Amino acid sequence: MYLWLKALHVVAVIAWMAGMLYLPRLFVYHCDAAPGSVQSETFKVMERRLLRGIINPAMIVTWAVGLYLAWVGHWYTAGWFQVKFVLVVLMSAVHGFLSARVGDFSLDRNQRSRNFYRIINEVPTVLLIGIVIMVIVRPF
Repeated sequence: MYLWLKALHVVAVIAWMAGMLYLPRLFVYHCDAAPGSVQSETFKVMERRLLRGIINPAMIVTWAVGLYLAWVGHWYTAGWFQVKFVLVVLMSAVHGFLSARVGDFSLDRNQRSRNFYRIINEVPTVLLIGIVIMVIVRPF
């Protein structure tokens, strides 16, 4: 059962990361759309569906299964796992930040530039690299 749950965890992580990489890119394009325009309203639907239909459920499964695997495997005492855990907490904070931005866009209250979203789009990538290194290389 452990390997099935591990596979589920990996699938959930992939779905979560796909959404976390795509959502800020949608924001970049949404910044160019005039508030109330058809294009802006389309982006609002896309952002909401991506967040509610993919990113949120994938994060929940990632956390639930990941915590169970850490408990069963007794990984919680390993240094690599503790670093990974901190990185996943940071990823979750970025998730929360992006979720709030979906709310801002939905109310036509975005205050940030497209360049801001281009930069923030790199944060999940950097965190993901750290997480993968911790899991695969286990440097400590």
